[in-house]
Amino acid sequence: MNATPESRPEGWRSDELARIALFAFIITFVAARVLVLLIMSRRIPNLYFFLGNTHVHHLNYGIFLLAAVGAWLLLWHQSPRSMRLAAAVYGVAMALTFDEFGMWLHLGGSYWQRASIDAVVVVAAVLAFFAFARSIRVFTSRHKIAFVVILIAAAVFAVVLYDASVRVGHLEGEHLRQLEIESSP
Repeated sequence: MNATPESRPEGWRSDELARIALFAFIITFVAARVLVLLIMSRRIPNLYFFLGNTHVHHLNYGIFLLAAVGAWLLLWHQSPRSMRLAAAVYGVAMALTFDEFGMWLHLGGSYWQRASIDAVVVVAAVLAFFAFARSIRVFTSRHKIAFVVILIAAAVFAVVLYDASVRVGHLEGEHLRQLEIESSP
């Protein structure tokens, strides 16, 4: 059954929930990267969780949060407030999980894999699409022109960002890998 705006519970809209999830996703991703860098550079204490000698990566926290929010949404009636909370938890869980996407592909690989950043950009773009899709339906010709200009600017930015990440990878990649090795227990 498709949920139309008329059939949805009073007080929440999917685009609003997507914006909440997108905001939580971006904030969590940035916070995770900053915390990992601070821990690895020994500027803050090691906050990693270990089971024996095994470091439990934060992608596992994200997977468990995704399972929990999915079960919560499926099994209990949701109020508008709880839907907003679920959207925020979903965004946090997605960020924790996709921040280490490269480790899904290359178990035992470095945290700083390019695949993780690429995955985060794709997930953020999909969330942004759903967050703003409702407003896309009411585009006028003026909006369409602005959309094309923004799309071109975003494409140019993506190319510049890619080039910069390659350059930074060549300059700092070995330093980050060494930092990761040195911070291991």
